[in-house]
Amino acid sequence: MVANCTCIMVEKSNENNAVPHRQNMKKWGKELKGENSWTMFKVISEFVEGFESLNQIGPCISIFGSARTKPDDPYYKKAVDIARLLTEEGFGVITGGGPGIMEAGNKGASLYGGKSVGLNIDLPFEQGSNQYVDYDKNLNFRYFFVRKVMFVKYAQAFVVLPGGFGTMDELFEVLTLVQTNKISSLPIILVGKKFWTGLKGWIQTVMLGEENNISPKDLDLMPIVEEAEEVIEIIREFYQNKEKLGPNYEL
Repeated sequence: MVANCTCIMVEKSNENNAVPHRQNMKKWGKELKGENSWTMFKVISEFVEGFESLNQIGPCISIFGSARTKPDDPYYKKAVDIARLLTEEGFGVITGGGPGIMEAGNKGASLYGGKSVGLNIDLPFEQGSNQYVDYDKNLNFRYFFVRKVMFVKYAQAFVVLPGGFGTMDELFEVLTLVQTNKISSLPIILVGKKFWTGLKGWIQTVMLGEENNISPKDLDLMPIVEEAEEVIEIIREFYQNKEKLGPNYEL
């Protein structure tokens, strides 16, 4: 009986000691209003619009890359060539709808009679969609995560040209989804050996070799190529025995 009393007293003592810490917990600087809950309806409306639009377009390839790439840049011209060849293979092209590599991807699709899709996001330094997005395939998003779902769900492959933080974000999200089997396995192709070789080397040396944070087979998820024709060759080989194409996952 004495032992039981001792345990109870110790527990109460611990609780009392913890109270000051709970009292010092951080608090919001201002009262949160109910309007934050209503944001969910805006999110749902973006999902509905995106699904209804992209369901009708058919199989596409997503092209990622920097918004800052100029038309005289070799990678801009390469993105145009890649989109042209994808069009000849019967795929539509999805980009972020903005300038730079995105514009180049839409340009290559549009000028050669392909489906040219733009998934725009409201950003202060990107002024609307580029002129090469089909008028009926021009979607605008407020939320990055909704836009990413559309990029991933309807793409039969991902072609990634040099870019900044946004491009890296899109690349590693797709790699993670394939690695964890959250979406179907599909080509993720890095274009530009000079740009990508150092990053992949670090992943192999540090992430895999030193820290063992990935599997050796994960390195095969991101082949690096230089020419537009190599991109098409990888995609063509991947789909040569696949009779039916479909979205990468169902929500």
